[in-house]
Amino acid sequence: RDLGTAPRRIPEHPYAAAALLRSTLAPTRTLMVLDDAATAAQVRPLLPAGPGCAVIVTSRSPLTALDGAHRFPLAPLSDDESAALLRAASGRAAGLDAAHPLVELTGRLPLALRVVAARLAARRALTPDALAGQLAATESRLQHLEYDDLSVRRSLAVAHEALRASHREADRDAAHALRRIGALDLPAYGAPLLARLTGTDEFRAEAALDRLVDVALLEETTYGRYVPHDLVRHFARELAGSTTPTETAAAVEQALRWYTGRARQSLLVMLPPGYERDERLRTRMSPAAVAEPPVAEPPGAEPPTEPPFTSAEEAFAWGDRELPTIVALVERCARDHGDGGTGVVRGAGGAVGTGGTGSAAALVPTLVRHLFPYLHRGGRLAELDVLGRHALNVARSLGDDEAEAFALTDRAGLHFMSGRASEALALNDEGLKLWRRLGVVSCVRRCLNNRGLVLESLGRYEESEETLRQSLELSRQLGDPYGEAVTFSHLGNLYKHTDARAAIAHHERSLALGEMADSLVVRHTAHCNIGYAHLRLGEPAAAVRNFEQSLRILGDDEDWQGESKSRLGLVRALRELGRPGRAAQECDILLDLAERRADQYAVGLARHQRGLLLRADGHEEEAYHEWEQAQEILDDTDSTVATDLRELLKNRAP
Repeated sequence: RDLGTAPRRIPEHPYAAAALLRSTLAPTRTLMVLDDAATAAQVRPLLPAGPGCAVIVTSRSPLTALDGAHRFPLAPLSDDESAALLRAASGRAAGLDAAHPLVELTGRLPLALRVVAARLAARRALTPDALAGQLAATESRLQHLEYDDLSVRRSLAVAHEALRASHREADRDAAHALRRIGALDLPAYGAPLLARLTGTDEFRAEAALDRLVDVALLEETTYGRYVPHDLVRHFARELAGSTTPTETAAAVEQALRWYTGRARQSLLVMLPPGYERDERLRTRMSPAAVAEPPVAEPPGAEPPTEPPFTSAEEAFAWGDRELPTIVALVERCARDHGDGGTGVVRGAGGAVGTGGTGSAAALVPTLVRHLFPYLHRGGRLAELDVLGRHALNVARSLGDDEAEAFALTDRAGLHFMSGRASEALALNDEGLKLWRRLGVVSCVRRCLNNRGLVLESLGRYEESEETLRQSLELSRQLGDPYGEAVTFSHLGNLYKHTDARAAIAHHERSLALGEMADSLVVRHTAHCNIGYAHLRLGEPAAAVRNFEQSLRILGDDEDWQGESKSRLGLVRALRELGRPGRAAQECDILLDLAERRADQYAVGLARHQRGLLLRADGHEEEAYHEWEQAQEILDDTDSTVATDLRELLKNRAP
C-alpha cells in the first residue's frame, strides 16, 4: 500500500504478496529496513529483486543462511564510545570518561548505557559515582537498568521467551541451558559439562549453546568455550532464582562429579603406574599396603562419557582450559554451602555431607587430589593454593583422615615450591602423623622423602639424612625403584653440602633407578641435580652440559618445578662460565615463563640472577632495581637468596 498498490490488488497468500512486493520494488531505488528479524525465513520473502534496492536487517541471530549478505556483527562499544554515548545522552560532561565505572558496569552495551544516561538526565542530583555505586552493590544489577520504556531485562527476556516457546527442540534446549547456566554461575561452559547438567547428549548440548550464541545470550570465545556477558549472567541468575535449593545443589554436585571424573582421567596419563598413582586413585587404603592392590573409584565420581585422554599433553590442555571454572566451582561450594568460610559443603536442605557416595562435600578433596599432578607439574601455584585450602577444610569438616592427610602433604608441597620450607615441614609432619596412624606404608614413605628434602633446605642435615635413610628402607620393603630413585636424589642434594663428588654418585644412582622405572621426571631431575653439584665444584662447563641435557629430556613435557630449577641453574652456570649474553637470554626466558605461571618464587630467583648479570655489565642502578623487586618477593621465604639480597642491597651506595 505504501508503494501505491491498491488494497484490492494485494494477494491474500503470503507467497503471492511477496512476489508482488519484489516486482513492485524491482524498478525502484529503495532502502528497506527490517528490524529485529527472527529468522532468515522471515526475511527472504521481503527481499527486493531490483539491483537499485538495498536492505538493512537487524537481528539477534546471525542469519548466516541468507545468501549474498554482508554481515556486520555488533560487539559492545569501546570504552571511549561508551563514555561518549553517556555524555551525549545524559547531558553530563564532567567525570564521564572512558575509565568511569559506569562504562564497565553497563558492559558497554548501548541499551544499558542509554538507560543509565536517561536516569542521569532525569535526576540531576543523582551523580554518576552514586549510580555506579548502586549498580556495583546490588546482586541484581538489572533492576537499576530500567527506565520508562527502556529495559535491559525486558530485552533479554524477549530473547529467552522466544526460545522457550519455540517449536524447535534446540531452542527449548537453549532456554533450559540458560537456566542451568544461571544456577551454576561459572566463568565458562562447554558441551560435555552442559550435557551432564541438562541430562542430554553432547550433540544436543552443543546445539543449545550455539543457539544461545545465535541470539547473543552467550559468546563463543574459543571453539567449544561459551561465556555469558556480565548482564546476561545477571539475567541467568534471575532465571535460576525459581530453582529449588535441591535442584541447585544437584547441579553443583553433577558438575563436581564430572570434573572429578575428568581429573581422574588426567591423572592416569600424567602419572606412571606405581604407588603414587594408586594412592591418589584409591578411596580407602588398607593398612601397611605393600603389594599393589586394585584401584577403587573415587567417591561419587561417575566415569565421564567422553573418551579418556590419550596423552599428558591432551590432559594439560584440558586442565588449562577448565582450571578457572574448577576454581570458581570449588569456591562456590565453600561460599554458598560453607560454614564460616571453612569450606564445608552442604547438601540440599543444608545438611552437612558425611563423605558418602552421594555427598558433594566428599568430591572436593577427591577432585583436588586427582588434579594435583596437573597443578604441580604445570606450576599453577596460585590455583593450587586456593583449591588445596578448600580441600583441607572440607576434609577436616567431614572427619575424613585420609583426605586430610592427602591435603596436608599436598599443601606442604605447595609451600615448599613457594620457598616457605618451615611451613612446609609443619604441614608435612601433620600429614606424616596421620599416615602413620592409618598405617599406609607407601604414603609414610612419600612423606619421609619430602621431609628429608625440606630438612635439607633448612640446613638440618643430620635430621635430613636420618629421615631419608628411613624412607630408603621403606622403598626397599615396597620393592619400589621409583621411590628409591627419589630418595637417592634427595641424598645427593644433601651430600652436595659436604662432598659434591659423592653427591654426583648418588644422583647417578638415582638416574639408573629412574631408567629402570622408566621415569622421565627422575631422569631429567638427576641431570639437573648433577649440574648443581658441578656448580658446587666450580665446574660450570660440566654444569651447563647437564642442565641442557635435563631440558632436552624434559622436551615438551610439562614439569614446571623441574624446568624452572634447570633453567635457573643454566643461567648461573653460563654466568660463571663467562657467557653473559646467553645467560641473559636464558634468564629472560625463565622470567617470562615464571610470570606467565604467576610463580612469584621463581620470579624472585630469576630477578636475583638478572641483577647479578646487570651489575657484571656495569649497570648498577638497573641491578639494584631488580634486586629490590626480588627482595620484595623473597623476603618472607626461607630461601638463602633472601639473605644474599639483603647483603647486596645493604652495600648500595647512598
